[in-house]
Amino acid sequence: MFDATLDVSSSGMQVDDLRGDSEFQDRPLRPREAAKEVSGLRRLAHVFAHSPERILQELVEVSMDLCDAESAGITMEEPAGATEMQFRWIVTAGKYSGFAGAVLPRFYSPCDTCLERGNPQLFRVPKAYLDMIGVEAPPVTDGILIPWAVNETRGTIWVLTHKSYRHFDREDYKVMEDLSDFAAIAVRHQAQQALLMRQASATAAAEVANSLAHEINNPLQGLIQTVFLAEQERPQASNFTRQAMGELLRLSELVKKLLSIPKARGFEAD
Repeated sequence: MFDATLDVSSSGMQVDDLRGDSEFQDRPLRPREAAKEVSGLRRLAHVFAHSPERILQELVEVSMDLCDAESAGITMEEPAGATEMQFRWIVTAGKYSGFAGAVLPRFYSPCDTCLERGNPQLFRVPKAYLDMIGVEAPPVTDGILIPWAVNETRGTIWVLTHKSYRHFDREDYKVMEDLSDFAAIAVRHQAQQALLMRQASATAAAEVANSLAHEINNPLQGLIQTVFLAEQERPQASNFTRQAMGELLRLSELVKKLLSIPKARGFEAD
């Protein structure tokens, strides 16, 4: 499907360092809905506690909602042979939902630039570029890419709009930066669950549970603090914040139980 000989340098795709982009930094902040933000945090906490196998899909859907995006997804780097790498879209939502499972060679993907630079990126993908690589999809008029990493596994979480150019703002970036931590945790959890299925032992189960709890604990405490501050600063959203805090505290209790499991010796994750 993809021709490695294509010259994509003149296709019009732009990938710029988000933190150093003065135009992005100067964009006016869009009004935020406190109830929507707290509701999104509550959804993530609920899925983490009750249906962890769905957390990646929930992450991209929450990302899309909180950033007022039209598409969102998580992309993971994987081997494409002995020496090459490629990017797989492991979950997607919105107008790009039909691309879940799609694969792009590294030299066609802005994700490669994002990971090589190691920083969040602002990018655009015009119709000319999509036509060049033979993909039928809405052009990306504004997009945010955030890198994540788990041991040797790397990837990105992203949100896109297909309408106006100046769309996302600094608050959207902060939201995506926070959610990238959860993307890494969720990928780590799924890898550990696969390992557990292979080993099928109580020792492995204890180690997976303990390791996952450590991964979740720090961002979880950050979410609890965020919801607490939202309740103090935005009393109009008090019903939502109380509900979200309840879910987060239940998840916190689960993490404490997992952390109390004795750590097994001689177990190493793949």
